[in-house]
Amino acid sequence: MSIKNNLLEIKSSIPENVTLVAVSKTKPVSDLMEAYEAGQRIFGENYVQELVEKHEQLPQDIEWHFIGHLQSRKVKQIAPFVSLIHGVDSLKLLEEINKQALKNNRSIDCLLQIHIAEEDTKFGLDEVELNDLLDSETFKNLKNIKIKGLMGMATFTENQDQIKKEFLHLKSIFDKLQTPNSKLTTLSMGMSGDYKLAIECGSTMVRIGSSIFGTRSPLTPKGGIQQ
Repeated sequence: MSIKNNLLEIKSSIPENVTLVAVSKTKPVSDLMEAYEAGQRIFGENYVQELVEKHEQLPQDIEWHFIGHLQSRKVKQIAPFVSLIHGVDSLKLLEEINKQALKNNRSIDCLLQIHIAEEDTKFGLDEVELNDLLDSETFKNLKNIKIKGLMGMATFTENQDQIKKEFLHLKSIFDKLQTPNSKLTTLSMGMSGDYKLAIECGSTMVRIGSSIFGTRSPLTPKGGIQQ
């Protein structure tokens, strides 16, 4: 099937309140344009340099999400244009995002990454670290970021019960943070292999790559999981 047909099939299978992020890492600009021409406007990239290059080459109405592990020293490269940073896992990183957003006279939306998988390779905060971060005075003084919600990645396993348990755990943390004044609207969980289960468990944003663009080459950089 073509990228257009893949995209339309996926869009028809997800509710209207769920946002589809097309994960386009390692894919050529021509593939992204095919998805763009089929109506997709939100794309997710894992690597800063690749994101910068694609942003320069593609239409300016694209909403770019950074979904990889972001190093503080690279924030300044994407701060002028990035729409949402998914994997924020430390106060130090938030401070740098805030600093670079201020330099660019803008506010940057962020998701806090929660560690829900049984794999040491995954990044993220645990529930205690999350609460400590949100309660800290440093965090409360960051005026150029907006925490829009949480994200997480389930264990890379065929065990659907385990994946469901991890998704529900993240949903429970998300629900606990909801207050009358809360502005948390986004729960980003679910990729090509498990997005339907993630939506059942309460996801409002799914990150799908291989089911749209096809599997990536074996040369996918270290730590690259088929999204």
